[in-house]
Amino acid sequence: MDENDKDQQKIARKIVQNVTEQDTSVISTQILQEFYVASTSELGVQPLLAKSIVHSFENMEVVRIDPYLIREAIDASILNQISFWDSLVVVAAESAKCEKLYTEDLNAGQIIRGVKIENPFHT
Repeated sequence: MDENDKDQQKIARKIVQNVTEQDTSVISTQILQEFYVASTSELGVQPLLAKSIVHSFENMEVVRIDPYLIREAIDASILNQISFWDSLVVVAAESAKCEKLYTEDLNAGQIIRGVKIENPFHT
């Protein structure tokens, strides 16, 4: 949704398209929330449009954050010295048996809890 970097936007949209076509897409309730807040408050997207996009993401496998994942994220945060929020994304991916996680917030190539970190914008 970020119009400030058309190249990154194109890459991100291509990834979403590819993983949904391959039926390998996973998203967590945390990311759904973060998307809504960031798109409406930082990017000025109209709330009903953002809600519609959140609804379309429900076609993916959705990992629901629960107390167990929160406890696991605390452990992952401590052990890997990453933020709690990043570790929550990682443990959600791990719980869905994801092999890789697309993010620009962690170190590309790093493997955390069996999940390989990939930064699609890092060239």
